[in-house]
Amino acid sequence: MKEALLVIDYSCDFVAPDGALSCQAPGQAIEGAIERALVEAYDKGSLIVFAMDLHELEDPYHPESALFPPHNLKGTPGRALYGAINPWYAAHFRDPRVLWLDKRRYSAFCGTPLDLLLRERGVEKVVLCGVCTDICILHTAVDAYQLGYAIEVPEHAVASFDPAGHAFALAHFKNVLGAKLR
Repeated sequence: MKEALLVIDYSCDFVAPDGALSCQAPGQAIEGAIERALVEAYDKGSLIVFAMDLHELEDPYHPESALFPPHNLKGTPGRALYGAINPWYAAHFRDPRVLWLDKRRYSAFCGTPLDLLLRERGVEKVVLCGVCTDICILHTAVDAYQLGYAIEVPEHAVASFDPAGHAFALAHFKNVLGAKLR
């Protein structure tokens, strides 16, 4: 089964100690697991998609503007990939199997060409990693399920600022979406 690794929102604003909306230590702790997942996916020849939250300062039309402080703003350092993931991307971004996808909603599928990109390449399974387990990973997983993709979530490659939300999302992936947790 052809698969794609989706690295979701692993940005400085969501992970770094001084990030605008950081999940802090839990997000920082998964850096090595994400890096291992990248190497494994790349070595297998899988598609790798970096799905990254994108916002404009004081966007009155975006619903997150009322929910969260400004984060992942276009053209800011907060939108850079965090830690060792940034140099990995810099070394591989020219490879046609490594894609960057801007997203404006929680789900990497909502309002993006992700489904088309995956189907064009014959992808049947998505492997999800990044942050936050109970927000963007969860919404992406629900959309992947609705679109008929098999779902896998490496438990040590997802994190949240909310331990209860993280636990809920992991159970939901497995028990409601039929995802494989590893």
